[in-house]
Amino acid sequence: MTVFHFFNCAILTFGPHAVYYSATPLSEYDTLGTSIKAAVVYLATALVKLICLATFLKVSESDSFDPYQEFLKALIGFIDVAGLYFALTQLTHRNISQNHKFQAVGLGWAFADSVLHRLAPLWVGARGLEFTWDYILQGLEANANLVLSISLAALGSLMWLRKNKPKTLIPIIYLSAGIVATMPSITSYLRRGLGWHFPKVVGFELFTSLVMAFISWQLFAACQRPSV
Repeated sequence: MTVFHFFNCAILTFGPHAVYYSATPLSEYDTLGTSIKAAVVYLATALVKLICLATFLKVSESDSFDPYQEFLKALIGFIDVAGLYFALTQLTHRNISQNHKFQAVGLGWAFADSVLHRLAPLWVGARGLEFTWDYILQGLEANANLVLSISLAALGSLMWLRKNKPKTLIPIIYLSAGIVATMPSITSYLRRGLGWHFPKVVGFELFTSLVMAFISWQLFAACQRPSV
C-alpha cells in the first residue's frame, strides 16, 4: 500500500511534465535538449540562491512572518528571473520557434524544480506506513508550478525576445512577470503571515496559475498579431 501511494504521488508530481511534452508539438520538434539545458541552468541558479540565502538571511527561531526577511527572500528570488533570461537568450537552441522555445525552457525549469524540492520528501514520506494528504497536495503544487514556470517563460520571451510588441502591453507584461516571480513570497505570506493551511495555499496556487496562464496566453497572442 505504501509503495502504491508513493507511485501515485510520484505520477501526480512528475507525470504532467511528461504528458505536456508528449501531447504538445515539443516532442515533434525534439526540444528535449532545450529542456535539459534549462534544467541545468535552474540547478545552477538554485545553487546561487542557496548561497545568497545562507549568506544574507539569519536563522529564525520562530515560524512567524518577518517582513524584512521575506523582502530579502523576494529579492534573492529574482535570481530565478536572471537564470531564465540566460536560458532563453544565451543558450544555443536548435532551430525552433519562439513559441516552442519558451515552452521547452519552462518545462525543463519546472521539472528541475520538482526534482530538487519534491523528490526526496516524496521518497522518504510517501513510503511511510501512515497515509497523508500532504504528498498529494505537493503533487498538485508541482502542477501549479509547472503552469507558472511556463507562464513566466512566456512573459520572459515577450520581454527579451519579442522586439515589435505593442507599447501599451509592455507595462502589463512586466507587471505579470513580477507577480509570477514573487509567487513564493506571496504564498509564504499567506502561510506564515495569515496562517493559511497548506490545502488552502495549494488551492490559491492552482487558481493563480490558471489566471496567470490565461493572461500570458492573451498577451502572447496579442503580441503575435500584426500591427496595423
